[in-house]
Amino acid sequence: MALMEGTTAKPFPEESEILLRRGQVGTVVVELSNGEAFEIEFSQSDGQADAMLAVKANQLIRLYYEPIELAAVG
Repeated sequence: MALMEGTTAKPFPEESEILLRRGQVGTVVVELSNGEAFEIEFSQSDGQADAMLAVKANQLIRLYYEPIELAAVG
């Protein structure tokens, strides 16, 4: 998942706030409110967690890593 707009968050361990930018990639940890929101963990490329934040589903965009073969869709 990626953020559709930037937001601030408290980092791990709690220090000053950090900016999670539009397009920031995160991992869904928990589904909340029947899919209306998700607990997202944001981490660096080396796996170091930066922050965890509850985000509404309409503030996220799903990322795809593999293309879909058109013959499989029709």
